[in-house]
Amino acid sequence: MNTDQKVKFAVIGAGHIGKRHAEMITREADAELVALVDIRSAEECDATHFNVPFFKTVEELLASGLDFDVVNVCTPNGLHADQSIAALEAKKHVVCEKPMGLSKDNCEKVIFKSLQMSKQVFCVMQNRYSPPSEWIKSIITDGILGDIFMVQLNCYWNRDDRYYKKGGWKGTKDLDGGTLFTQFSHFIDIMYWLFGDIDNIQGKFADFTHKDSTAFEDSGFVSFDFINGGMGSINYSTAVVEQNLESSMTIIGSKGSVKIGGQYMNEVEVCNIPGYEMPQLAETNPGNDYGAYKGSAANHHYVIENVIDTLKGRTTSTTNALEGLKVVEIIERIYKVRNSQMNL
Repeated sequence: MNTDQKVKFAVIGAGHIGKRHAEMITREADAELVALVDIRSAEECDATHFNVPFFKTVEELLASGLDFDVVNVCTPNGLHADQSIAALEAKKHVVCEKPMGLSKDNCEKVIFKSLQMSKQVFCVMQNRYSPPSEWIKSIITDGILGDIFMVQLNCYWNRDDRYYKKGGWKGTKDLDGGTLFTQFSHFIDIMYWLFGDIDNIQGKFADFTHKDSTAFEDSGFVSFDFINGGMGSINYSTAVVEQNLESSMTIIGSKGSVKIGGQYMNEVEVCNIPGYEMPQLAETNPGNDYGAYKGSAANHHYVIENVIDTLKGRTTSTTNALEGLKVVEIIERIYKVRNSQMNL
């Protein structure tokens, strides 16, 4: 791509996340928002202020003759893979919100198409950009914690009837896919990014408060071994009353222990490494605010910057399609354990 040209984006899905993508694109000097797509109107989506053409379907967008480089897929989870493939077939790069798909098989089809068309797929895992995440990555990469013995990931959030509205896609098996896909895949991504793949998965699952609003579990205890050594667990729930409680990761190594905590894994709570001086970290961006509930860190501007810089040859992708596939595959393997217990 010519380094003087603006990267032109079309965003599919004009809900909370789609509008955040669109907003971040409009703030970038090297980017241009050229279209939005949603089954609802621009007025219904509260998106008229973007002042760009609005299409009802991906097919309408791709048949419009509009000139653009990148399609941002910000629709319900179950649509991500098919819409990414459609964009790739039209010779567009893809920015795909998490999860990349709801099965390893679908993700592999996306990757095959991207290779076939020589186009890039960027997976949105914006929590990697949080200062505590960048810090802990350097600690692990440099071996400062030594051998990893144990990792505990705790994700305790609130998702109630304010979130699961009747007639919506959230909570459905085919479009949502499950709590680990929608709420906690960001944190599984951080774990995979730091420690690699897992094996020997065991779990216990329950649906405490969402029997009338979702088609799957709301809580689980999952234990496993890391292939690279050490053991880990994920303890998660969306049955917390009223507001999010925490997203935290505790790491115990042969040379020290650390804990990143807060509601969104946004602060270093413990750094117990003899002889190591903790650096001063930049402040973490707050969680995405959706009114009644809150999500992960508002780092989408870093994602858009990375897409632009990668396409212009200045850097490489922060989260590539293979990493996006691995997160989905890990969740899929955890859910095989869940399904065998809950007959889902």
